[in-house]
Amino acid sequence: MNENQETTTEIVTSDGDRYAGFWMRFWAYLADLVIVFSLNGILLSPLKFIGNGAIDVGFWTVTGVVSAIVFYLYFLLMTKYYAKTLGKMIFGLRVVRQDREPLTWSDLIFREIIGRFFYRVFWFMFVLYLLIAFTEQKQGLHDLFADTRVVLDR
Repeated sequence: MNENQETTTEIVTSDGDRYAGFWMRFWAYLADLVIVFSLNGILLSPLKFIGNGAIDVGFWTVTGVVSAIVFYLYFLLMTKYYAKTLGKMIFGLRVVRQDREPLTWSDLIFREIIGRFFYRVFWFMFVLYLLIAFTEQKQGLHDLFADTRVVLDR
C-alpha cells in the first residue's frame, strides 16, 4: 500500500461529507445536556424561593414544564438557525437533509420535537440510539423519520 493512501472505514457522501458516528454524536449530545441543564438552572433558580421550588399546576410542576420547553426549544431553534447545536459546534458536526436543501420546520419538528419526545417518554427507546452505530449513513430513528443526517462540518 502506498504511503499516500489512507485506510478508513468512514463512509463519504456524494458531496464529500463524512457521516458522524455514534461516539461523536454521543459526546455532542452530552455537551448539549450540560448546556440545557445550565440554562434551566439559571432560568429556574428564582423559583426556588417561591413555594420551595415546587409550584404544582395540575399533574405537572412549573419547573418541569419550563425545563421541558427550554430543552425542546434549544434543540429546535439551534438546529433551525445554525444546523447544529452548541454541542455539535464543539465537536464539528452539523445536521443536513438528504437532498442538501435547507432544513425546514417540518423536518425539525419531526427530528427535534417528536423524535426526542419519544426517546424521553419511552425510556427503553434510548436503546434505538444504537442504530446510529449500525446504519450505513449513521442515522438514528429520529434521523430516519426526518430524512436527515449528521455530518462532519467542513
